Amino acid sequence: MTTKDELRDVEEDLARLRAEVKDLRAQIGDMGATDQVEVSAMIGQADEQEGLIADLEGRRDELLRRLGEEPG
Repeated sequence: MTTKDELRDVEEDLARLRAEVKDLRAQIGDMGATDQVEVSAMIGQADEQEGLIADLEGRRDELLRRLGEEPG
């Protein structure tokens, strides 16, 4: 897999995770006062996905640096 291919995959993963987090946060807001255990679990899941997003952003930055160093 080339660096460009890997970068494309990371960008796709980032877009998918961002959409999932946005959807989760919207669901939490729409739930109102319901089962606090479920709400807490959904918040935890969204927070975990945001951690993955941060990791992928770091990976993306690394790949972009690598692309800048590659000849041609």
